Amino acid sequence: MFQTVFRIYSLFVRIPSRLFSSLVFHGNAAARMLRGQPRAQSMTRAAVCALAIGVALSGCSPTFDWRTVMNNDNGYSIDLPAKPGNDQRAVQVDGTPMQMAMQTAEAGDAVFAVGTIMLPDDSEATQRKALEFLRTGLARNVGVTPEARAVQIPLAAGGKVLGLEMTLSGEAGSSHEKRTVYARLVARGRHAYQAAIIASGPLPQEQVDQFFSSFQLY
Repeated sequence: MFQTVFRIYSLFVRIPSRLFSSLVFHGNAAARMLRGQPRAQSMTRAAVCALAIGVALSGCSPTFDWRTVMNNDNGYSIDLPAKPGNDQRAVQVDGTPMQMAMQTAEAGDAVFAVGTIMLPDDSEATQRKALEFLRTGLARNVGVTPEARAVQIPLAAGGKVLGLEMTLSGEAGSSHEKRTVYARLVARGRHAYQAAIIASGPLPQEQVDQFFSSFQLY
């Protein structure tokens, strides 16, 4: 069902349209409820306009309610801008079935996520294949080359481990909506990690820094 990593993030492509759909639903529902009541029609229009303005303003000024999330099962901690949800999917890494756990949190038109692939062993070859799977999957689904640069990922106990950093911008989904992707990839032991932000456009640098600077492995 999910052939690439980015399809696990199908939620991300739908964020703006989902907000718009919610607005339309509430507007139509209000109109139906008050149909046949002429004196209330102006109130209905005012309420719908107020709702539209509220949604638009919330999209422009998302709330980043940062909290530190410690994932002891998968061996990392990170700051997320909202209470996270959890999911798990089966993926195919170079023909080998593996499980990928996800923690995701939304703020405005951006999704902040950490994906963890449980590896069958801790060999360098297996780790390398998992990182390649993550790297090419993200890039392919926004239609760009999988360019990455080296970055140091901190360990909670001290020290650092070498990882990859990516900043991608392209079109995603059948509607070719613009997406900006920030990601850090790293493997440690029998886990491969992908900390990523998927947004409808560039985010303030302080929000990007908050997310990635807090990402630590156990």
